[in-house]
Amino acid sequence: MKEYSTQDALVLFSGGQDSTTCLYWAKQQFRNTYALCFTYGQRHSQEVENARRIAEMAETPFRILEANIISHLAPNSLTDATMLMDEVKPAGSYPNTFVPGRNLLFLTFAATLAYAQGIRHLVTGVSEADYSGYPDCRDTFIRSANATLNLAMDKQFVIHTPLMWRNKKQVWQLADELGVFDIVKNETLTCYNGILAGGCGHCPACLLRNKGLEEYLAERGA
Repeated sequence: MKEYSTQDALVLFSGGQDSTTCLYWAKQQFRNTYALCFTYGQRHSQEVENARRIAEMAETPFRILEANIISHLAPNSLTDATMLMDEVKPAGSYPNTFVPGRNLLFLTFAATLAYAQGIRHLVTGVSEADYSGYPDCRDTFIRSANATLNLAMDKQFVIHTPLMWRNKKQVWQLADELGVFDIVKNETLTCYNGILAGGCGHCPACLLRNKGLEEYLAERGA
């Protein structure tokens, strides 16, 4: 195993608005940055190929890890194309775009890979400020997962969540401050239906992304 580094970071990377912003944030924070993308039976393969392309643009080493078992564990509309996707959160429940266990498994896999590569820092783009109601995007979950991973592997990992308290308007602002606003706007794939940039315009991811963009541009005066 490589020497345990406090200056390297592994970014959980999908090639969407949030993870791309986090990737460029990490590139400014750490000496070496690596991108880890998961295949988990998601609706569209474009996500993975777009993530690879953006990682190349960012001159960041890129790795794909298969986690297709997730798609067989619990029904959800991101891995089951026959299920009609919720466009609004049902009252008293989570939207069916919620993939149970996904972020916990992703962080576990990422930490295991980081352990093998001697990397201390993990970066993920989850946010509690402006999200679709997923319980595994909350700060309390991240803190709990961080403590559990440290105990499980006897390493002091640090999970960074630079977007945790930022709404989508503020995520656009951060991308602008990092100098990658145009890359995030034109090259990322956030849409649950696999459409680049502005996306389909009506899935939950597009609604959040585009609303935040409109608010930021109005504030910026562009």
